[in-house]
Amino acid sequence: MLGVPCGAPERLVRSYSLDSRTITPGQLFFALRGPRFDGHEFVSRALERGAAGAVVQAAFWEQAAPAIRPALLPVPDTLQALQALALAVRRKWDRRLIAVTGSVGKSTTKEMVAALLARRFTVLRSLGNLNNDYGVPLTLLELEPGDDVAVLELAMSAAGEIARLAQIAEPEVGVVTNVAPVHLQFFDSVDSIARAKRELIEHLAWRRGPPTAILNYDDERIRKFADGFAGRVLTFGFEQGAMFRGVEVRPSESGGTAFRVLGPNLDAAFRLPLAGRHNVQNALAALAVASLFDIPGEELGQALAAFRNLHQRGEILTLPGEVTVINDSYNSNPRAMECMLEVLAAFPGAQRRILVAGEMLELGPSSPALHRETGRKCAASKVTWLIAVQGDAQFFLEGAQAGGIPRDQLRFFPEARQAGDFCRTLLQPGDVVLVKGSRAVRLESVIELLRASPVGALAAPARDSNSMR
Repeated sequence: MLGVPCGAPERLVRSYSLDSRTITPGQLFFALRGPRFDGHEFVSRALERGAAGAVVQAAFWEQAAPAIRPALLPVPDTLQALQALALAVRRKWDRRLIAVTGSVGKSTTKEMVAALLARRFTVLRSLGNLNNDYGVPLTLLELEPGDDVAVLELAMSAAGEIARLAQIAEPEVGVVTNVAPVHLQFFDSVDSIARAKRELIEHLAWRRGPPTAILNYDDERIRKFADGFAGRVLTFGFEQGAMFRGVEVRPSESGGTAFRVLGPNLDAAFRLPLAGRHNVQNALAALAVASLFDIPGEELGQALAAFRNLHQRGEILTLPGEVTVINDSYNSNPRAMECMLEVLAAFPGAQRRILVAGEMLELGPSSPALHRETGRKCAASKVTWLIAVQGDAQFFLEGAQAGGIPRDQLRFFPEARQAGDFCRTLLQPGDVVLVKGSRAVRLESVIELLRASPVGALAAPARDSNSMR
């Protein structure tokens, strides 16, 4: 791995970091180069903060000051070095690893799998958005001898990325939640996205026997991933034929969802503190994974009933004045928006349904049409007010008006805080507000504004100041 002899002394490394701002004494700093940064610019800072050393490109080592050279480990490529080290750690650990991918729901499914397995095992799971070329290796480097199983999330924005991540993590179990029109800026069709997701199944590791593919039976593209796969296949979904099938799905009195699961040696009722059939589908995938670990059904039910999702993913907030806010502001795409519109439409006791919808990014040339179609679905989902935020979100309004939402109940704002200021002037007791958009739209500021102001405390701005354009 080393590009040149460096004479660096041996030392004990406590953990690993890519960020010189948060590095702590004893960590090994990897100086990675990205499109917007070069970690080599921060090597001195990392060492000053107590880093045990820094992995750097060989060319940087050759030009480095003699005083810091002993702390540097030169390699031909720092990212490849990070990934090679992660693979070595994974192989030394040598226990079962589950990888989850999909266009929608992979983070929630990963969290559910980890929660179910944690009833009997010590589980390492991906944290935050550590799901890419940098994040997956960093997660693997956190493996400890006491960890029984690992659950990783794999993301991608181009063909070949899932394959590369699977080659680093060597999962024995692969879960694919669904395929949807996301990242169309980088793919020419949903079929191309499906081929990229299939890379996980094609690169599952044969370690203690045949690997297991866990596939969404309701998604025809994913169902076909079983064709030619030599390992074991488990399926989940709502359609007849799914091995782990959800039936009798209904809203529960607590605001979550109740459902029944029919599967191999399983016929049981479950409750989930999350709304929506899409979250039941995520739970079905997690239950299919748990079936490989022989966890009793009673414990699985307890784990799902106590499940808490990640921040900004379907969080239900109750504000003073009897207003409910559904905070799903972490990210968005057409499929995810459709799922949350179903939640909004079915929300019990709603007097009015208000949607603050941020632009859905990375949709390429299809973006205007996909926003218009989503706007039509808003009209079909009983949305009373639609407040669109940023860029192509303006096309939400065209579709919504065509679908029947009155023009004077549609607004567009170029920036999230403007939308939040307007939204809080609308609120009345009994309103349910869904806030959802792509991460870069920063709709969390809308949530902050809604939480900060009493219902109806502000006067509404002029009706046509930001009306539909």
